[in-house]
Amino acid sequence: MDLNKHNSRVRVLVIDDDIIQRMLIAETLKNDGFDIMEAENGLHALALLKECSGDSYPRIILTDLHMPEMDGYEFIAHLRKNELHYTYIIVLTSDDDPDATIRCLSLGADDFVHKPIRIEELKLRLQGGVRVMQLENYQQMISSLAKLAEYRSEETGYHLERVEHYTRILGHDLSVHEPGLQLTTQMAEDIALVSPLHDIGKVAITDNILHKPARLTGEEFEAMKEHAVIGGKLFYDLYKQNKNSYN
Repeated sequence: MDLNKHNSRVRVLVIDDDIIQRMLIAETLKNDGFDIMEAENGLHALALLKECSGDSYPRIILTDLHMPEMDGYEFIAHLRKNELHYTYIIVLTSDDDPDATIRCLSLGADDFVHKPIRIEELKLRLQGGVRVMQLENYQQMISSLAKLAEYRSEETGYHLERVEHYTRILGHDLSVHEPGLQLTTQMAEDIALVSPLHDIGKVAITDNILHKPARLTGEEFEAMKEHAVIGGKLFYDLYKQNKNSYN
């Protein structure tokens, strides 16, 4: 997997009052394709976040605990109380006190990296955060498209459930018995999850064709078949925009 491609567009905010430590982390992650912001303490980080919106808002935050003006505990508590978009928080800590870990988790931290930082471990922790954020985007995409499809499709919920069920069976069977396809179990599951949207391209088909009670003419049938092409292009563009590794 090309990690630089996988990580591109993922913005990470690094918060640490130790400028050497912060610069080392920032430069390492930039080389891995991440888009980096830096802050010297919690207050500085909150000021930066106020200026962010949309794609400029960081999805992952690395924060030290012991900093002047606003420490990591205060920052996490303030962020979780006021954030508009969920961010994945990794705490950078030299504390061995289990109470500190419990306190961070109770405030909303997602993961920990202990100092002195091992860069390879940090990268792996970050990949966990990337996967969580991609899953969130993935589920939001499915939910939004499903609502859109409901307005146009006359298929029943049972039909969609059957499609997902059979797609899952076929996908998992292919992943086991057709290794040449390189279809992993996770890929098969992902395909099954989006399978209820197999007719999403019908949103672009005109009502007089989509809901015509009589038999379609040859020309109308050709127009109807375009929904598969339209749906495929829609998904391709969405996956490409989110830098999904299946491209």
